[in-house]
Amino acid sequence: MTMQSEQIDQLAAALAAAQGEITGALKDSSNPFFKSKYADLAACWDACRAALSRLGLFVMQPTIDKGGQVYVVTTLAHSSGQWIRGWLPVKTKDDSAQGQGSGLTYARRYALAGMVGLAQIDDDAEAAQGRKASVADTGDTLSPMQQQFATEFANAIVAALHADKDEDAIATDIAQLNTELSEDKLIGVAAWSLLNSKDRAAFKKYLKQEKSA
Repeated sequence: MTMQSEQIDQLAAALAAAQGEITGALKDSSNPFFKSKYADLAACWDACRAALSRLGLFVMQPTIDKGGQVYVVTTLAHSSGQWIRGWLPVKTKDDSAQGQGSGLTYARRYALAGMVGLAQIDDDAEAAQGRKASVADTGDTLSPMQQQFATEFANAIVAALHADKDEDAIATDIAQLNTELSEDKLIGVAAWSLLNSKDRAAFKKYLKQEKSA
């Protein structure tokens, strides 16, 4: 859901100028599903904060509970008072503080990228090998169905990690989930963001164990 002030001409002009300066967000966070990297929330802010601020633009991302669903409400505002606002539902794997924090951070990252037109760029390893860093658009947010799939995959991973099975069987299950997640990179990243640090470490351990078997 998107809303805006009656006039956005000054905001649009400022954002157009800002987008001429905004760099791609550096992919400096690891995603073990694809042996790749993605830009975390801090990297996204680092890529756009200076340009937005210089041109009188600022972003607010409070949350609101509506009918039992938590949303990140992202507002891009201009010093003139003009604004654009979008709502993105927060999806979490459980009600723990870790689960809620991961879901909130993920929603804030994609909402920010979509609002200011931010993209991610590969890290310097590509340039060091003589290849130009590629640019991948990450402004699109997940559809409700994709968000549901990501949550279901995260729940399946947690269930597999804590199943009453021997380690070899768990490793096999984790490898299968990894294969399924690899079919949709965006959902894989989303599912990974919903896991806590302990489950992420266990996932990587079992995946390594299965590959070395």
